[in-house]
Amino acid sequence: MRATVLEKLYDWSVTPYQYFKKNEAWQYNAEVLKEYPSNSLGYHMGEFLIANNFQLQEKLESHDVFHVLTNTGTTVPEEISMQFYLLGNGKRSLYLFTVILIGSILYPEYWRFFKSKYTLGKSALPFHQLEFQKLLHQPIQRIKSTFLIP
Repeated sequence: MRATVLEKLYDWSVTPYQYFKKNEAWQYNAEVLKEYPSNSLGYHMGEFLIANNFQLQEKLESHDVFHVLTNTGTTVPEEISMQFYLLGNGKRSLYLFTVILIGSILYPEYWRFFKSKYTLGKSALPFHQLEFQKLLHQPIQRIKSTFLIP
């Protein structure tokens, strides 16, 4: 039931959120991303999308990059934990604060897990604001080591 509540809130919020995002949508799909070198961020993005049967969502591509770089899964508690990670990394948005608030209320038994993700995000150098489309060809390990992402 808790997951359903958050999934419905996401479904209702995604279109308005995309509308207010200022960045340009990427012109890629999973198959195109898989054509990047096997050690690159682009390739790993393609792998993530295919493994989860996802398509890139217009103007929300960085969300999937965060999954790939932080090695975060896609269950509801993992999605919430990623927002805690990004908060620790310095990201601030109404969407992030809303997910953290509602997620903390609905999943109090995960508080230690969420706090550990916040700490990991704080220990990494800020990367949440990067233009990831320009980094798709870069080796993923180079990006992770540069920004101290475990």
